[in-house]
Amino acid sequence: MFSQQDLEQLAQRGVTPEQVEKQLKQIADGFPFLKLEAAASVENGILAPTDEERAAYVARWQDYKGEGHKIVKFVPASGAASRMFKNLFEFLDAPYDVPTTDFEKKFFAERKKFAFKHALGQMCRKNNDDKCACALCEEGNYKAVVANLLNKDGLNYGQLPKGLLLFHMYEDGPRTPMEEHLVEAALYASSNGEANVHFTVSHEHMELFKARVAETADKYAEKFGVKFNISFSEQKPSTDTIAANTDNTPFRNEDGSLLFRPGGHGALIANLGEIDADVVFIKNIDNVVPDRLKADTVEYKQLLAGILVEKQQKAFEYLKVLESGAYNHDKLEEIIRFVQRDLCCRKADIKDLEDAELVIYLQKKLNRPMRVCGVVRNVGEPGGGPFIAYNQDGTTSLQILESSQIDTSNEEYMKMFTEGTHFNPVDLVCALKDYKGNRFNLPEFVDHMTGFISSKSKSGKELKALELPGLWNGAMSDWSTIFVEVPLSTFNPVKTVNDLLRDQHQ
Repeated sequence: MFSQQDLEQLAQRGVTPEQVEKQLKQIADGFPFLKLEAAASVENGILAPTDEERAAYVARWQDYKGEGHKIVKFVPASGAASRMFKNLFEFLDAPYDVPTTDFEKKFFAERKKFAFKHALGQMCRKNNDDKCACALCEEGNYKAVVANLLNKDGLNYGQLPKGLLLFHMYEDGPRTPMEEHLVEAALYASSNGEANVHFTVSHEHMELFKARVAETADKYAEKFGVKFNISFSEQKPSTDTIAANTDNTPFRNEDGSLLFRPGGHGALIANLGEIDADVVFIKNIDNVVPDRLKADTVEYKQLLAGILVEKQQKAFEYLKVLESGAYNHDKLEEIIRFVQRDLCCRKADIKDLEDAELVIYLQKKLNRPMRVCGVVRNVGEPGGGPFIAYNQDGTTSLQILESSQIDTSNEEYMKMFTEGTHFNPVDLVCALKDYKGNRFNLPEFVDHMTGFISSKSKSGKELKALELPGLWNGAMSDWSTIFVEVPLSTFNPVKTVNDLLRDQHQ
């Protein structure tokens, strides 16, 4: 199947022919849908702490931070902003020259509210005979304003990553999402006067990120009294996946080489696994708010982290008991209750296990990475949701599922999905070390049967793309998972440029 040239290409990417053949088989065969038990809810699988419990968990986190543990904020930041400006790209290509759609009218009517308004005005002057954006609009040259925003000879916002766009305005100047994450790290993820932040970025944007950090980090370090340790990584080429033709044969570029595509955010499990930390916070790059609205985010991040370290401590205690052999039947019953009630992992035939088998089962379920996931009330936002699903070993546990993992022909499952009370805003706090202080090998806990196939095109030709198990669903499928209800005020993503006009971003 592979020529000598192909084999050399594979070697350069760090993948074997066997891996590629396996991927092509997955593309041909597809992936099984997941078997569901129920959508998670406050009545079944989602914690909703009282005010008193919330205060206790926040205090627990504050204590933990003072104990010398290493904490890292992990931010997937490689996403390009091009989709944010889809409507404006369409305006540039439209046969008309004045704002016509509701989106276009809103953008121009409220353009002075954007944090990038001054930068855009300067670029308009530079490229249009010293005419500012207002002057260009007054003479009907609206497309020039958009071109100065999106194009390479302007601000190039159509090609930059979201993390480097100007999102929020402050008295001392505008901030990018990258800077807002630095501020968040100082507010809830710092310990011993240091804040560790790790961004995953694409190769072509690495130097731009480093330059912005060099420009701005000292300002926030001084403002919040912390020392920032900021690191970066790229999605590894070895995690890219082969593209296939519609007949499942390898898709080739015009020069005859094999086409590989990024495997989706699930590829970042490798990056996450290289982070040396006791606790890691994960949140998407565009889910940030100005300082005046950060209080809820800070409180609930600390709540999630407090729950995580408390449950982890309990799991560690039980693992040490099981390892020592100093337990009786009552102690085993107590550990079973913890696994079932606190970690929401159930095994239907657990009563049939002999004590020796039971101990092995409990050790396996306790000695694995742990995550606490914030979930918000469903308000019709797209995205995955919290479910109770069956695992390959026959147990049920809490999982975050995407719509592509659900059999749409199954009416019962579709009812669960459409009537689910909560959805996943990507708000995770993770524990990555075992009870002996060793880092878990995270790829061991991936359910490789939870990828999916998507339809794409290249140079006008259709192709099949293989998406790896997503970072917060299949890639963390075999983790201990706890769901916690958090308020909608902690979820403020920016999907289109006009989302920056919402009150939450002003």
